[in-house]
Amino acid sequence: MVDEDLELERDLGEATIVYEEPDEGTVRKTVPNEHVAYFQDHWIIKTDEDDEGHDIVRRIPSRRVHYVERSVEQFEEEVQTLVDQVQSFASDLRTKIPVGSDRDDDDDTRPIEVDIEEE
Repeated sequence: MVDEDLELERDLGEATIVYEEPDEGTVRKTVPNEHVAYFQDHWIIKTDEDDEGHDIVRRIPSRRVHYVERSVEQFEEEVQTLVDQVQSFASDLRTKIPVGSDRDDDDDTRPIEVDIEEE
């Protein structure tokens, strides 16, 4: 059982993102670190919550972002998080794209030559 008085959340720091907004020009927004992420060439920031408690996020193309500055407890922990994310992504790719062969026959691992005839 968890003690109700025990503080379970710790301060994860803040992130400041500076980006260009078409109508507003340069925008500087500071949010908790857990409210900003980079995914599929976009920075994603949580801007609010709707009446049902769902997060409202803004996706900002990376080409519009000048910089993102984060406060972190230890730089090594932040770098390790990035390393873990890259390793996870690489692992996902290995499951989707077969690399190498499980066969022991060396003949099956050689490149296949295909003749192409030009007309």
